Amino acid sequence: MSSGTANEMNAFVQGASRIFLNPILPLLDDKSVTEIMINAHDKIYIERKGKVVKSEVQFADEKAVAAAANIICQFVGKSLTKDTPRVDARLPDGSRVHIIGPPACKNTSLSIRRFPDKPLTTQDLLKWGAVTKDLIEFVELCVEMHLNMVVAGGTGSGKTSLLNALGRAIPPSERILIIEDTSELQILQDHVVRLEARPPDEKGKGGVSIRELLHSALRMRPDRIVIGEIRSGEALDLIQAMTSGHSGALTTVHATTPLDTLSRLETLCLYADTGLPLTAIRMQVSSAINIIVQTARLRDGSRKVTGVTEVLHLDAHGNHCINPLFKFEVDSVDDEGKIIGQHRPQGNLPSFYDDVIRQGYPLRKELFARDGKEPKMPEGTGGYGSH
Repeated sequence: MSSGTANEMNAFVQGASRIFLNPILPLLDDKSVTEIMINAHDKIYIERKGKVVKSEVQFADEKAVAAAANIICQFVGKSLTKDTPRVDARLPDGSRVHIIGPPACKNTSLSIRRFPDKPLTTQDLLKWGAVTKDLIEFVELCVEMHLNMVVAGGTGSGKTSLLNALGRAIPPSERILIIEDTSELQILQDHVVRLEARPPDEKGKGGVSIRELLHSALRMRPDRIVIGEIRSGEALDLIQAMTSGHSGALTTVHATTPLDTLSRLETLCLYADTGLPLTAIRMQVSSAINIIVQTARLRDGSRKVTGVTEVLHLDAHGNHCINPLFKFEVDSVDDEGKIIGQHRPQGNLPSFYDDVIRQGYPLRKELFARDGKEPKMPEGTGGYGSH
């Protein structure tokens, strides 16, 4: 956290704000707490090291929770009323807050998502066992090669952290356009333009959507487009940008498997309401997306990259074909409930392997070998771009 942001945060929790927020100040100060969930004045849960537990701290009553929520709303220039019972906000330290109150919720409820002061690196992910050196070597090469990549996973699975780490592999000479609902990404290259969506005001004016920001980004000479998360019709605009010369895009989406990811993208494209038939959308999705990196939060609270998959062409029946490259395989669970497993190659070469070698990139075949066997090329492929 920069000194300027730290000063803003200190100012935020001083005076009257400190009185209203006093019960949760210890949680806000605790760097090991990654999420604070206030269900009611006496039901406050926290996430620490991937585990959700009930906290001992409490507010005096429900009015005190509502007062704390209103203080946060006032700080960001918003209001929580019966007409606008939902508010998104961001604290000066970067924490993301979602507030929902009556009549949409029985009691005022707050969810505060914390983010690390420093962006995570691939070395951090390696240290925590979220990835392996071979897996990261391959994925970073895909970023450098301008392949279009989607990081997919559930809530709290580490998608944004991984996207941050992958963003560091973008060459510093490239112009990066980052588009987000709420600013979370910490991609630290110099040539970066950050665009942030905003909801309309109480009169329905002043709103700027992700889709509108993407339209602007395409006119700002981007070498890379990074979208924090695809949630709606902007999916179609991004897919079409990927297939019309804007390669190397990075984004995240909520989905639990690679095939679910592709289906989810198709569904989101339909939100654009352009009248395109699903068959045409499916062909564009298959053509645009090259790599899906799957993440998950496991039962023991650990966050892992659970798979890296290449997207191939459609089959003769119009269904998606995928090429699994790496997968996290669970071997056992120890006495403390910790999941023991390994990231293992699946014995398949990426279809673009020969193109990588011709372009002079260092990609070892051994990365993909399984059980000492020669990795195989997927059938019916002719290299990157053939699908």
